[in-house]
Amino acid sequence: MIATSGNASTLAAKAATATIPIVFNTGADPVQAGLIASLSRPGGNITGVTSLGVELGPKRLDLIQELLPAAAGLALLVNPANRTSEIHVTDARAAAAARGRELQVLQASTEREIDVAFATLAQLRPGGLVIAPESFFNSRSEQLATLTVRHAMPAIYSYREFVAAGGLMSYGGSITESYRQVGVFVGRVLKGEKPANLPVQQSAKAKLFINLKTAKAFGITVPLALLSRADEVIE
Repeated sequence: MIATSGNASTLAAKAATATIPIVFNTGADPVQAGLIASLSRPGGNITGVTSLGVELGPKRLDLIQELLPAAAGLALLVNPANRTSEIHVTDARAAAAARGRELQVLQASTEREIDVAFATLAQLRPGGLVIAPESFFNSRSEQLATLTVRHAMPAIYSYREFVAAGGLMSYGGSITESYRQVGVFVGRVLKGEKPANLPVQQSAKAKLFINLKTAKAFGITVPLALLSRADEVIE
């Protein structure tokens, strides 16, 4: 069984069976979420891949502030249906307070609620937006990117797909690499290996992507120091 929609789908799969092998993909700590006993010895019938996600929240906030140093207020978009949303909010509030920035938190768990959240952003007019990484937002990268451009809202997300669709910036692991690793695990399980004996694979590197065309459309001059650190600049 493959559970690639984060902790929620993995917890549901775990509750459904204790014998059928389960391979997960999550951006949160699978031990803290109660999915496995430990990263090196998952135990039971579950193993999988964890990518850099939740722990990079403060860094994304730093990057959007580096790009927009004059922005006094920022916004965070989370999906309240995701159990990790509380962690995102707590970490972002602490990071914003430490940097003397105001933080507005908006929520969306459906396509309509995303539209409502951006209508609210148009009224609040924060300097920038941080979009918390999670599976529902991953599947709506194009919608999110389109809305940030429509509302001229500088935003940062986790994955390159958002930037390729027109979003301004992303910083995080690779969806493609995570799913490739999930496929490797599935192949090993199908060949007879036990999930309990397969250590969870951790994504080791976060990558920075910047859409320079979008930055120019927003009237933003990207600092050379930031451009030089980007893994890819889309023009």
